[in-house]
Amino acid sequence: MSRFVRFARSFSNSSAARRHGLLHELRDRGLISQISQPEDRLISQLDSGHKIKLYCGADPTAHSLHLGNMVPLMVLLNFYVRGHDIVSLVGGATGRVGDPSGKKIERDILPNQAILQNVQRINDQLKRFFENGLKYYRSKNVESTNVGSWTSVDNYDWWKDISMLGFLAKYGRHIRIQSMLSRDSVSSRLEGSGGLGFNEFAYQILQAYDFYHLFNEQNVTVQVGGNDQWGNITAGIDLINRISPKAQCSPPTGLTVPLLTNSAGEKFGKSAGNAMFIDPEISTPFDIYQFFFNISDSDVSRFLKIFTLLPLDEVETAVVEHMKRPHLRNGQKLLASEVTELLHGAGSGKEAQIVSDIIFGDTHIINTLNADEIIRLFNNARILEQGKKSESLMELICRMLKCSKSEGKRKLGQGSISLGPLKKRVVQDLTDWSSYLIDDKLLMLRIGKQKCLLIEMT
Repeated sequence: MSRFVRFARSFSNSSAARRHGLLHELRDRGLISQISQPEDRLISQLDSGHKIKLYCGADPTAHSLHLGNMVPLMVLLNFYVRGHDIVSLVGGATGRVGDPSGKKIERDILPNQAILQNVQRINDQLKRFFENGLKYYRSKNVESTNVGSWTSVDNYDWWKDISMLGFLAKYGRHIRIQSMLSRDSVSSRLEGSGGLGFNEFAYQILQAYDFYHLFNEQNVTVQVGGNDQWGNITAGIDLINRISPKAQCSPPTGLTVPLLTNSAGEKFGKSAGNAMFIDPEISTPFDIYQFFFNISDSDVSRFLKIFTLLPLDEVETAVVEHMKRPHLRNGQKLLASEVTELLHGAGSGKEAQIVSDIIFGDTHIINTLNADEIIRLFNNARILEQGKKSESLMELICRMLKCSKSEGKRKLGQGSISLGPLKKRVVQDLTDWSSYLIDDKLLMLRIGKQKCLLIEMT
């Protein structure tokens, strides 16, 4: 067993945990699952005004980070806006090897060119996340000036100069096979039918060295990651404790966040097939807004604490008010707007809310906007459709629904088609759109209770 792991404790189960400062707030927000050193030691550092430096890593295995990746980033953001320095690491090297953590089978390795492109994309996303996050924080804390620094690194920059022989000669003797075999990411795969390749087995060594490198070269003392990264994080702490003289006075620390699930215990993420991405080119601000708008009442409080920087007393008040009239979904509206603003900047949450209100039939909102404004909003949300005034209603319905003419007739005959902001029901085909268009250019087409299309008619 690692020399320090006995100190690891779950914040949700620690009866001795002292309630104090930033660490206390992160725990109350549900952002801390495990920590690798006695809590009092880290609290003492923070209380003394000691500035710490933290990092979190992500491998470029996809075009974009997703909401699951955002949870450890929220830990970094909370430290960053309170004056601590943060580093985001993109694994240009480790992404070529493959992390077995949380995986039952070996992941596919991308071509080098795809990895390079993903590194650039994810760096851009991280830059935007912390820039927007800081603006979001300052919009709620006008007098805030005590902000740390943010830097981004690519571990390929140091791994490209390290030879296998040189690495094994210098560090191999400090890495224990027994510890490597005991880690969940390895033992769970060895027990399964898929087995484990040496590349994945050795992955923890690469991440361990990353922590050691940042500890030595940039004075990073805390690594933040998901619960599935615990073994990789502790491998780094073991390596630092064995070979770095600085470890005695500045002990390395690992901090993990819980796996992101909803109240039903269902995962969010790429593997679960329900991922929302932080890249607006993949998941638009409206997509993010709708995702959080549609969560259950039982998730509102937890997600407001995790995904926003709203003060906890404001969250508690908002949730109490929400539960008095949950059918109004005011809690979900607040959550959706706050997360969208944090991710995509000032005004994005309000615009997404307007689009949502129009779709759900708020005629007051529609009456305050002209067609060009609505077209811009729906075009930004990438849900604006295109139609021709020369088309008949039947042709338009069949094209929008990708259905046959007989199915289109059936829907018309059932009275499930309505047009315009006033939801005028239509039961037969038509070619004259004039009485249904907004500013002679925009058509609102509703099909049943669930589907609403905004169509620019030319």
